[in-house]
Amino acid sequence: MRRRVRSVPGGFAGKTAVVTGGGSGIGAALTRALAAAGADVTCTDLDLAAAERVADGTSHLPGSVRAQQLDVTDGTSVGDVVDDVVATTGHLDLMFNNAGIALGGNTELLALEQWNAIIDVNIRGVVHGVAAAYPHMIRQRSGHIVNTASMAGLTAAGLLTSYVMTKHAVVGLSLALRSEAAAHGVGVLALCPAAVETPLLDADGVGGFSGRTYYLSGQGVRKAYDADRFAGDALAAVESGQPLLVVPIQARLAWRFARVAPGLMQRAAAGFVSRQRQEQRL
Repeated sequence: MRRRVRSVPGGFAGKTAVVTGGGSGIGAALTRALAAAGADVTCTDLDLAAAERVADGTSHLPGSVRAQQLDVTDGTSVGDVVDDVVATTGHLDLMFNNAGIALGGNTELLALEQWNAIIDVNIRGVVHGVAAAYPHMIRQRSGHIVNTASMAGLTAAGLLTSYVMTKHAVVGLSLALRSEAAAHGVGVLALCPAAVETPLLDADGVGGFSGRTYYLSGQGVRKAYDADRFAGDALAAVESGQPLLVVPIQARLAWRFARVAPGLMQRAAAGFVSRQRQEQRL
């Protein structure tokens, strides 16, 4: 099914890109935006059929998209995908480490296996992408690594503790790597949106947790940010060399508040968690 893609920045024609978690949500929107801008994209996902549907929906766009199955928790497989792109095209210009999962609810209800699962996907999955792509980019002295974090990587509230932990790690990794990568002509960007309209909003939680209720009420927005609009924002942020992309304005204001008044932010977060427990009967 074709979807209308919002206007995207120039400068991506002929670029090669790998997108993880490209079968839905932000990853699918990034794939569409890149293809609309003329890039050649390898759209990867654990669900190959989902990645193929995204690729099929971009056939009318100027770029090219090929679908490939990928489990980002398997570092060897991530390396193989990146190496194949470089062997085929001679270069890798953009690595979007986007695959992610969320687990909400009272922290004491999370099993150790669930902690390990979110760490494996959200942290190790990004590490595997960086480890695979960054050496190639150093050798070619160009490229951009884009890691999907979240507003949860800049601020913190309970009932989403494991997710917050992983996204803080992604932000820290991105900013630290950026300070090294600049010397090699490589850019690094962390994407830190508030709620985006993706399947992640309705992901399973523990103890009856509702992600959609949590995200929207916690961030003071009536509706989630459009994924295709966000993808356009992300490409613009790559072009302008931003370190962080924080949208919408409510998210930027919350981030500023957290930095200026961390104690007040923590008290506000505690009150928010209390209200969520009452509303969701957690």
